[in-house]
Amino acid sequence: MDFDREKVVAAFLAESEEGLERTEQHLIAAETEPGNLELLDEMFRVAHTIKGNASALEFPELAGFAHVMEDLLEALRKHELAISREVITLLLQAVDALRALVPAAAQGKDSLSPSHQELKKAMASHASGLGTATHGSDPSSDQGSSPAVASPTAVPGSAPLGARNRTLRVDTDKLDHMLNLTGEIAIAQGRLRRMIEDLQTNAGRKLLEVHREIEGLQKNLQEQVMGVRLVPVGPLFQQFARSVRDISQSHQKLARLHIVGADVEVDTRVLEHLKDPLLHMIRNAIDHGIEPPRVRHSLGKPTSGSLTLTAFHKAGNILIQLSDDGAGFNRQRILAKARSLDLLPEGEKITDPELFNLVFKAGFTTADSVTDLSGRGVGMDVVRRNIELLRGNIEIQSTEGQGTTITIRLPLTLAIIDGFSVIANDETYVIPLEMISECVELPQDEISSEPVGVLSLRGEPLPYVRLREVFGTPLRRPERENIVIVHRDGGYAGIAVETLLGECQAIIKPLNRIFRDVPGVSGSTILDNGRVALILDVSTLLRDVIADQSQTVN
Repeated sequence: MDFDREKVVAAFLAESEEGLERTEQHLIAAETEPGNLELLDEMFRVAHTIKGNASALEFPELAGFAHVMEDLLEALRKHELAISREVITLLLQAVDALRALVPAAAQGKDSLSPSHQELKKAMASHASGLGTATHGSDPSSDQGSSPAVASPTAVPGSAPLGARNRTLRVDTDKLDHMLNLTGEIAIAQGRLRRMIEDLQTNAGRKLLEVHREIEGLQKNLQEQVMGVRLVPVGPLFQQFARSVRDISQSHQKLARLHIVGADVEVDTRVLEHLKDPLLHMIRNAIDHGIEPPRVRHSLGKPTSGSLTLTAFHKAGNILIQLSDDGAGFNRQRILAKARSLDLLPEGEKITDPELFNLVFKAGFTTADSVTDLSGRGVGMDVVRRNIELLRGNIEIQSTEGQGTTITIRLPLTLAIIDGFSVIANDETYVIPLEMISECVELPQDEISSEPVGVLSLRGEPLPYVRLREVFGTPLRRPERENIVIVHRDGGYAGIAVETLLGECQAIIKPLNRIFRDVPGVSGSTILDNGRVALILDVSTLLRDVIADQSQTVN
């Protein structure tokens, strides 16, 4: 019977990837739950499935490797071999190997490298009960019998057969295109509604009633498409369990990862940009926060440090928090470093949020020496930049000796934004609504052509920038100015504009490649009158403009 081999291989790749992710999570959990036979059964099924599929697709070397892994798992299931850190490490290495071997076989390269052959022999030796040496040494094997582990709060199981039959894999590019089409329809409907309203006839009123019904259906369709794009954060969070295990062991520390809110959903495009920032934050938490076991014991803490990844929804956003019970931020060390870098004048008082915000400055580090984890002053500034590119913000709370919590606030989707429309220099701009605190009118005698100014707001100085001066040459001096007050780096700043139009929902359009590096702009949208409006990257706009002005003054 003829079959489409390309599609079968693609399905094999996707199924193997999912199975290996589950296996990795189960292996880490098995270190703390060695008696959980369900974990072993699930891992055995994954290895057996990969072996069977590889055999059917005529990948003999891959099938042979999976078969040996299956034998080792079978020995664990039958209690012929005890679960130990040594065996878990060996199986984790096998998972890493399969992640390379499966796609290689799919591309026609069904062969084992010398290191894979050595790993295969090591697994076979353990499965037969003859060998004790592992392929590659555990970096912390000389620390004693207590392993450094990372265990998610909940271990995902395989989906029931009925549930699998009711799911369908869809390429995210197709979902992006579908959402873009619903946005285009919404824009076209807005223009049509304006044309119908201009008719001002009895027939026009009837058409408007029908049009409102169509708009309601279109909005429902748009919400459904957005819902399809939402995925739970759990699978991403659970990937970090392996990272916590490996990083803590290689640096002679003990750590566990706990996950809260694994079922919280977020847009798939947001999720795929979160991995690198979160991984860097976890590395920092282990390196700077979690103390060595002996130090923790002397402080009356559990010898194993605790990291907690939490996700929850709040006010139309998703909040992700990474908390640890480590040493916390050393205020005096940060102050000394900030003054040595001329980031803070000697004797100037500073609040904790302002102080902790300094760690996001490029080149800032309090590490005494450079390690493979930190000390180069590169990292947290990139983390903040990546979060801001997602239209989010990041905050730090820390208590010395007790631990640190880093909170990331992100929009649920990158495709649609709840915004606030303003006009500056006869052009319309959109400011993300979640960043706005309030709007005030600028006193008449303070209207000027200066790009940057300072307003006294309830007795406190508020820096602001004039949007018309930032983006081009003003056509004329306005008779009236309003200040849109927004959140900025733990404080507030303002954006001066001529007209406030009000709230809107904008379909985000990516900028042409030529304009992607324009500071202060994150995207564009099409208004219902057919014109294009720029969406502001508020954090970058304020930081760059105010910094440039400060350098000019100095």
